[in-house]
Amino acid sequence: MTRQEGFAPFSGQRIAVVGLGRAGLPAALRLAEWGAEVVACDDGAPAREAAEHAGVVVRDLSAGAFRFDALLLSPGIPHTLPRPHPIAERAREAGVPILADAEFLWRAVRAAGSGARFIGITGTNGKSTTTALVHHLLTGAGRPAEVGGNLGPAALGLNILGSDGHYTLEMSSYMLERLATIRFNCGVMLNLSPDHLDRHGSMAGYAAAKANIFARQQPEDLAVLGQDDEFSRAIAGTVRSRLVPVSGLRRVEGGIWAEGTSLRDADGEIADLRAAPALPGSHNAQNAAAAAAVALDAGLTRAQIAASLATFPGLPHRQERVGTLGGVLFVNDSKATNADSAARALATYDRVVWIAGGIAKDGGIESLAPYFPRIARALLIGRDAPMLAATLAAHGVAHEETGTLEEAVAAAAAAARSGAAPVVLLSPACASFDQFTGFDARGDRFRALVRRLIADDSGRAA
Repeated sequence: MTRQEGFAPFSGQRIAVVGLGRAGLPAALRLAEWGAEVVACDDGAPAREAAEHAGVVVRDLSAGAFRFDALLLSPGIPHTLPRPHPIAERAREAGVPILADAEFLWRAVRAAGSGARFIGITGTNGKSTTTALVHHLLTGAGRPAEVGGNLGPAALGLNILGSDGHYTLEMSSYMLERLATIRFNCGVMLNLSPDHLDRHGSMAGYAAAKANIFARQQPEDLAVLGQDDEFSRAIAGTVRSRLVPVSGLRRVEGGIWAEGTSLRDADGEIADLRAAPALPGSHNAQNAAAAAAVALDAGLTRAQIAASLATFPGLPHRQERVGTLGGVLFVNDSKATNADSAARALATYDRVVWIAGGIAKDGGIESLAPYFPRIARALLIGRDAPMLAATLAAHGVAHEETGTLEEAVAAAAAAARSGAAPVVLLSPACASFDQFTGFDARGDRFRALVRRLIADDSGRAA
């Protein structure tokens, strides 16, 4: 759909934008392009300077009257717990709604006269993979589609699609608690486990934020709900739309599930997941089931779904198969920044040499004890390596504190090639900020180290 000349859905509106990072600056520029009077601010001088250079009006929003129609607050900036940002407090006092950028995209698309479908995907784990997978299925079938939100481009960086289009948006709990009118034609809740409790106050608050993926749905809409954890199952009674349960572990009546490596529904097999190497493990089987539910609802055939599942490349840092050396597979799962995420990776492989560590979350890795028998040896890095070592020692797991990722990769490769295990798995169960700028930088470094090992080995063989 070509945007019509003079398209200005926010003409006459004054919108404050706070936070000028990856999402905030594109949002400010797009809102101004679409007719809004935008005033922005950021606590960091470099971000303010970059915005001013791009033509955004930047000023101090902490003084003077707060006369705006809306505040677009970057997701990472709190508006309630643990302590609200001062500008968010001013907005609340002035009765100004605090919104996420997906809300503005929705309003713009509808103002353009487009009936494009909105697909929202959330969950504690797996939402990025499922978002990318749904988009892969849609584009593989030739559907006009855009993807973004918490994954990839910010929502306000996406193009306006016609009524045959599909927006697939990864939605974090931070985004979901700042919606007002957006209605997801298809909402997906994959799973829930305790996370971001400082931001939401409690597990109940976190679950309520996530359940907003189904808010404002109508009976004809689709709600895809994971069945492999109790918190998600408990939400079923609040859903008003068509409910499709999904599981990577067991048959679910009226839904889509995995029996071993067979993805199925009541009509039979949809796909053989052995043909989809980028989707290992039962958690990815549930991701595939959720994506298949969305795709079937969009009119894709079972053959189209099976073909696209097989060609899905996966995402970096999410059980990414980096390469093999001497028969040992190296897997980059750096995105696993908490124990629950690491559990999904450990459950995928029978025997591993495990690289873990960094800044541990509350509870450390004690919850991973059921998977410790799968660990031939653990190499521990980062600030909280001693804490993780104490847990492993208490359970009799062989381990070593290597300190750095460089030393861990070398030690893990040596252990695996000596016959300890056929897989070296980086799935840290910890945040990365003690040694890296983020999980992606940690995973990039792991990938580079492994590829250097493989290249050096090839050179010696030659």
